Amino acid sequence: MTSTETTTVSLAMATDTHTSWFDRATFYPPDPIFALTAGFIADPDPNKVNLGQGTYRDDEGKPWILSSVHQAREKLISQKLYHEYLPILGLAEFRSRAAEVALGTRIYREHKETLATCQSLSGTGSLHLTGLLLRAVLNPLPKVFIPEPTWSNHHQIFRALGFECQSFPYYDYANKTLDFDSYISTLESAEPHSIFILHACAHNPTGCDPSKSQWEQIGQIFKDRQLFPLFDAAYLGFNSGDVDEDAFAIRYFVDDLELETAVCMSFAKNMGLYGERVGCTVLVAKNSLTARNTESMLEMLQRSEVSNPPGFGAKIASTVLGDEQLKGAWYEDMVTMSGRIRSMRTQLHDLLVSQATPGSWNHLVNQTGMFGFLGLSPKVVEQLRDQYYIYMSANSRISLAGLNSHNVEYVARSIKTCLEDQQF
Repeated sequence: MTSTETTTVSLAMATDTHTSWFDRATFYPPDPIFALTAGFIADPDPNKVNLGQGTYRDDEGKPWILSSVHQAREKLISQKLYHEYLPILGLAEFRSRAAEVALGTRIYREHKETLATCQSLSGTGSLHLTGLLLRAVLNPLPKVFIPEPTWSNHHQIFRALGFECQSFPYYDYANKTLDFDSYISTLESAEPHSIFILHACAHNPTGCDPSKSQWEQIGQIFKDRQLFPLFDAAYLGFNSGDVDEDAFAIRYFVDDLELETAVCMSFAKNMGLYGERVGCTVLVAKNSLTARNTESMLEMLQRSEVSNPPGFGAKIASTVLGDEQLKGAWYEDMVTMSGRIRSMRTQLHDLLVSQATPGSWNHLVNQTGMFGFLGLSPKVVEQLRDQYYIYMSANSRISLAGLNSHNVEYVARSIKTCLEDQQF
């Protein structure tokens, strides 16, 4: 038998015992939020309500293009819009303008030489890129502390990178508020150099943020115990309508406490650029040499991951941020969005209270941002979906943006009916 024939037989035998290179692939169920949205889309009922996916909708329940974004897009299209590769680190003017949004003009100018920045694939990509960097420069790997509850991707991203993730109590389910004592206790007992994921504002999913004085206490422990702050900043300006207000914690850690800090930014929510995947990683280092070296590592890691980031969304965001008229319009757009969401909180609260719905509902107006916990049992959530076609996460987290003047009364009435049913 020739060597060629032997090789052919060997391959045939291997094929018989090895049906696929992917035999060991494990089935994972669909992401709960996207599966929920798919169920909503497929539901033919005219009264259906989607309180699951966190995308802004106007009072007609329709996607809304921000006025500032529309103008920026028209401005770009009116020019010669080339589709060339961006640099590996991304659009330079976008990176600098995004960093200025997070830090404010004064702090940005004072720390400009100690910043390492890189455009990313929205907030998810920014978190992943930051995780890659931390994994490359830290040995041994520290624990990553993540609040409970949190956005599910936090665990998925850092576990996939090999970090040990540890949840810590963040939400007081009984009182429906921030569990500040447990938060402080976790910080004080964590090993030095541990990494903590911090929601800069509009905590997802609870809507409960520390007050400014609480942030100051938290920050001082970070400084005293040499902990590393990693801010997930997906809602700057979208939460309160004021970027400066929403960026308080980031700026306090950088400016007042002089801490090295990571900020993972997304412009999906506050500019409505969901599908454009516009994000930015902003790292504040101790000195300019460290910043330069860190940025070079970000560039190397970005090259190996996505080569270079997409351009169109970054150009839109950069155009908005670089034009004073458009930037002013953006601020007004954020006031519009955050104001409508707050009004939905108030309306839902008032309707639930006025119709004597079982339970206490003050937490709805004490929470902030797009998301909030209703505090309903999984059985009630299931009944709301199956009988009233109201879709929300199993833990009763809702996106307030899914409410509007046409469906809020229906939602409140349905919640009341389901809760009363569960009493019998």
